[in-house]
Amino acid sequence: MNTTVRRLPLLLCAAALTLATQAGTAAESGKPAPAAASAGAPASHHSSPPFMAVVNGKVISSAEFEAAASETARQKFYHGTPPEGAVEQLMRDVSDQLIHRVLLLEEVARRGVKPDTKAVEARLKQYEERYATSPRWQQEREAILPSLRERLEQDSALAILEAEVRRVSPPSEDKVRGYYKANPDKFTEPEKMRVSMILLEVDPSSPTAVWDAAEEEAAKLVKRLSEGADFAELAKAHSADESADKGGDLGYLHRGMLPDGIQEKIDAMKPGELSPPTRVLQGYAVFRYEARQAPKHHDFATVRNRASDLLARDMADQAWTDFLARLRKKAKVEVNVQRYPALAATAAGGR
Repeated sequence: MNTTVRRLPLLLCAAALTLATQAGTAAESGKPAPAAASAGAPASHHSSPPFMAVVNGKVISSAEFEAAASETARQKFYHGTPPEGAVEQLMRDVSDQLIHRVLLLEEVARRGVKPDTKAVEARLKQYEERYATSPRWQQEREAILPSLRERLEQDSALAILEAEVRRVSPPSEDKVRGYYKANPDKFTEPEKMRVSMILLEVDPSSPTAVWDAAEEEAAKLVKRLSEGADFAELAKAHSADESADKGGDLGYLHRGMLPDGIQEKIDAMKPGELSPPTRVLQGYAVFRYEARQAPKHHDFATVRNRASDLLARDMADQAWTDFLARLRKKAKVEVNVQRYPALAATAAGGR
């Protein structure tokens, strides 16, 4: 289901939001607000308690918004901390999600969309089983279940609505052919490299002397190979990699499948050439570049079904995007840009 209609759990506010909201907090306390914050400022009667937006009369509180942004940051970024410059975009994304949820629930009610009760009951049963031994769940179960059921019913109805909107007619043959011609990269098999490897394994915590000995042994293998020794036989005898049983053959690899550093070495080689002893995480390795398979653009007949599926998916995505835009255009949405200046684009109806 699209993240637009997924529930964003309400946890602690992200520390990264503090700086992003300081200007707005100052404005609400009576200090001058930035010029961007004053445009489209929402009505003052919504300002206590603080709010993020008012959507067709329904208030989305600051607490709900900031908790949702915190949880999104926790899920999306390492240590839950957005990189510099990403906080404002995250705020805009989360505000759009919360606003869209309100509008979509209104549309569910207007259309009379009913939730899948069997699916909701199954989810509730999962919660019951998961937390059956939790004292807190047993203590608060009766208080939690009504709101949990309501949320699950909303999510189910929203999923059904989204599926209806995304249900588009299969694209015509002409459109599929046009899509194929307009997107050649989607139907081109990338370059592949066939590589073999002999790995002399070294524990990462080993002393320098052990690593040096492995490097010397790898150099001896390179010398033997250069003098005509059989790579597959040496791989079976010396390699600690699981490819040893296949004579060290790693098969055909797409660009990017090899770790950084090794890919550059292979790129500098020609088919048939050996690498020097190369230190890797697991020890020292010797690589041989066996062959290169050039990029291959598949003909339409071969990828016709894939082209049709990709186009149908794009059409469904566009139908959903257009549907949200229509709901937003008809709605009355006030965004608190005094408190959240970063949401000026959201206030204007876009990102």
